[in-house]
Amino acid sequence: MLLIVLVLYLCPVFQCQTEDTEFSEDVDFEEEYMTSDMDLNAAPLRIPRQVKMLLSKETKPHIQELSVQTTIISRYAFTAVSCSMLNRHSAATQGVFQFHIPTAAYISNFTMIVGGRVFPSQVKAKEKKMKKEEGGNNGKKNKDTPEQSEGEMELFRMEVTIPGRNRAVFFLIYEELLQRRLGRYEHVTSVRPMQLVSRLSVGVTIVEHSRITYLEVLPLRNGKTPSSNGIGKPNGKVGPPVSTVVKQNESICKISFTPNIAQQAKIATNGMLGDFVVRFDVERENGIGDIQVLDGHFVHYFAPRDLPVVPKNVVFVIDTSASMVGTKIRQTKEALFTILRELRPNDHFNYVTFSNRIRVWQPGKLVPVTPNNIRDAKKFIYMISPTGGTDINGGIQTGSALLRDYLSSKEESHHNSVSLIIFLTDGRPTVGIVQSPTIIGNTKAAVQEKFCLFTIGMGDDVDYRLLERMSLDNCGTVRRIPEDADASVMLKGFYDEIGTPLLSDIRVEYSEDAVEYITQNLFTNYFNGSELVVAGKLTNRSADSLHVQVTASNSEKSIVLEKDVSLHERERETARRLAEAEAGPNADGYVERLWGYLSVKDGLKGRLRSQTSGKRENYTQHAKNLSLTYHFLTPLTQMIVEKPQVLADGTLAQTEVEATEAPPTHESSNQLSEDDNSLTPQSLHRNEPPKSISAVSKATSGVSKPAKKSVTLSKTSADGDPHFVVEIPLSKLTVCFNINGEPGHILRLVTDHKHSGVTVNGELIGAPAPAGSHKEQRTYFNSITIVANKPRRSYIEVTPQKVILDDRDRMILPSSSSISVETPNLAVVLIANTNLTVTIQGNIQFVILFHHYKNPAPYQRDHLGFYIANSKGLSKDTHGLLGQFLYEEIGLTQLPGNFSMAGENITQETLGENITLHNYPALKVKDRTVAVIKKSRRIYSGKQTVDCWFAKNNAAKLIDGQYADYVVSHLFDIGDWVNGTNTH
Repeated sequence: MLLIVLVLYLCPVFQCQTEDTEFSEDVDFEEEYMTSDMDLNAAPLRIPRQVKMLLSKETKPHIQELSVQTTIISRYAFTAVSCSMLNRHSAATQGVFQFHIPTAAYISNFTMIVGGRVFPSQVKAKEKKMKKEEGGNNGKKNKDTPEQSEGEMELFRMEVTIPGRNRAVFFLIYEELLQRRLGRYEHVTSVRPMQLVSRLSVGVTIVEHSRITYLEVLPLRNGKTPSSNGIGKPNGKVGPPVSTVVKQNESICKISFTPNIAQQAKIATNGMLGDFVVRFDVERENGIGDIQVLDGHFVHYFAPRDLPVVPKNVVFVIDTSASMVGTKIRQTKEALFTILRELRPNDHFNYVTFSNRIRVWQPGKLVPVTPNNIRDAKKFIYMISPTGGTDINGGIQTGSALLRDYLSSKEESHHNSVSLIIFLTDGRPTVGIVQSPTIIGNTKAAVQEKFCLFTIGMGDDVDYRLLERMSLDNCGTVRRIPEDADASVMLKGFYDEIGTPLLSDIRVEYSEDAVEYITQNLFTNYFNGSELVVAGKLTNRSADSLHVQVTASNSEKSIVLEKDVSLHERERETARRLAEAEAGPNADGYVERLWGYLSVKDGLKGRLRSQTSGKRENYTQHAKNLSLTYHFLTPLTQMIVEKPQVLADGTLAQTEVEATEAPPTHESSNQLSEDDNSLTPQSLHRNEPPKSISAVSKATSGVSKPAKKSVTLSKTSADGDPHFVVEIPLSKLTVCFNINGEPGHILRLVTDHKHSGVTVNGELIGAPAPAGSHKEQRTYFNSITIVANKPRRSYIEVTPQKVILDDRDRMILPSSSSISVETPNLAVVLIANTNLTVTIQGNIQFVILFHHYKNPAPYQRDHLGFYIANSKGLSKDTHGLLGQFLYEEIGLTQLPGNFSMAGENITQETLGENITLHNYPALKVKDRTVAVIKKSRRIYSGKQTVDCWFAKNNAAKLIDGQYADYVVSHLFDIGDWVNGTNTH
């Protein structure tokens, strides 16, 4: 994704080499974190935000460039961070890359380039570990799920040795779905490089489906308290940070922040500039909401407005233990006084305080909002005095019983109301029941699904896992207030988010036969200023419409909203918006990745709520599989990072891996020639278990240079519009045909899944036909995937801009680079902007050509061509548009003279030696006869012309089945050919 652009921009000396002696080190993001446990030499870590790294000023590498570029596509944000460090000293030194990321975000890529060599990372399933001894957790903070304290930041950290007089470049990509709160989306970029940076840039691009109605760039935020009221006034400054530039039209906005060193120094000389905060909102229409469709997936944003407020019944359960004394209780009281003023006339409320003693303000009831009750509540709040221990179970049980009894006695009159408990604590249970599982079970039994529980933790001594379980089990959320934050502002902000309920019991449903794998679609409440988001996968990408129904209750009645949504129209509109915005390669699959992101979140929540080991395992496996599919670093996955080994003299240990030569510039009829300026590829060998360091000296002298060789191609190919050319080895014929597909269709080119495990699919894009053409449109291959399932699953995904290789590691390579990659399963040679050669199992070889246009005509698109260079490893059962002909016998015959060719002007043609056809030529394929004519085709980027027998009408009767049989659901579809043969 954005990594490609960053590599090209920041690393002109891009060298892609590693050595046989590299070590893979597991990066295990434990559910619990503690800085004393961190091995900083072994792994990147996400640790609490306040932990700071101290380096000697004498040896600290200089950050030459730091770039943070975010693209937000319909609220889904891709952020790419690149950081270039220079070690100015002759001796090797430790460099530390660290960056704050939102807790709710998932890292999807991390790569280092050290000393000119690439060290990629791999996300794999986290291995189960034996449970630690019972009794205490050594003070570790439990992090079993990322659903904590949304809005808080965590620190990603990687330490690496940088050789003397050399540099290291770090690339980090993470993704998140922005949540709407109080009518705004907020995106936060941490700008804390720990030193002044020569070239510092932050960019935020917002691409929205609807009109952007509100946009604000806040002053840099240096504290930990988000300005929940929408006003940021750090240091008394007003307006965006210096050097900020905003360019905006109706639905697209580009924001840049590029302070020079002098401007940075005025903000903070230590490089701790703060958070760059962008807030925005979009226009909404009343009704069913905004539905966006792309690549077989959809996302549904539902945020109705202008609805009457639903009355609420709220019980505040407040910790008054001795640890709350001082600032905490003062700020809590301030927030409670403010909230009192905002209670509505139809609301009912009460207070419970707990320490080692439980106190109820108005025993046995909830009281209405009246002047007298407000006055008495203020007195109660004012008289709160912290003392004693912390009886969390007692406080929850008392508050739940109070609200439950009230609802039972008022069931009819308060049917259309929302009930909730707001629970606040700053510590762990110390009095009464202190076992977390028992408290969780007691809480669920007390709530009885009659209301929601929202929990707030203040400070660093809170069992957030306990609070989260209590909230998730009871349709609520948890919020963390950092130790030194302004608790009054944060408490008030949290209440504002849940203080105005508009709907309850919301159910979002879609046509049963049209969707599968939808994310959470049942919601207990909808609060003003928020948003409900549902994503799903379409079962049939060619379906015309999707029926959407939303049912809910408000203060007056039950409501039902229904609509039939045109899928094709929505997909065209979504694609058009992306094209207008020039959103880049990360826009291609944003709806699918958003679906994957939400699905993982749902799986982690379900895992946490599960009452049985079977259900927990199902949720765990589901979330883990999706995390691996989308390369998300989650609590169920870990990151493996290869790191450079530095020798005693301060240089990198390396093997002498020679470059594979590019194909020669001369050409013959069956060789692919290259441009004179093509680059010699670098070699990048991915290895299995590493050798010991002592093997370095042996390895550096024992590698021989590979012999020169050219890439040999057959004529069997699919290139251009696309035009298919097939060599029939057994018959010594060349056959050709066109496939007039539809943009978005994915065609099965080769499938041998059962035997060799190889599948090749290609996706079409469209372009208008040239003026005067008989065709309505042109189509090209914009993406090709090669899946190799044996001996283990690996794949290559190719577009005109990039190559994604996923074997033991996941690598993203720009098509403008020349690189050689070898893995146990695959060998890949990429010649910059020219071609990619893929060798599988040593005897299956494909070549993909890159076609780029400097000044394209309207009917031209950058595209790919696909060629089969060696098919020896494919079985006789191979199928697909090209694969079915590899072992086919096709004979040339003649049709009777009175056979009609539907107006074709057929001339006498000669094939081979001494063969003259006096009648109409035809091909005999199995039991089918296919009329053909003679044509010439240009292949290998137009560098060779081949004569072939052309079959009309989308290769009807030439291919088994019909065109539609070769259209598959997605690029990674590996299904076998199951449709038999065409007997027409």
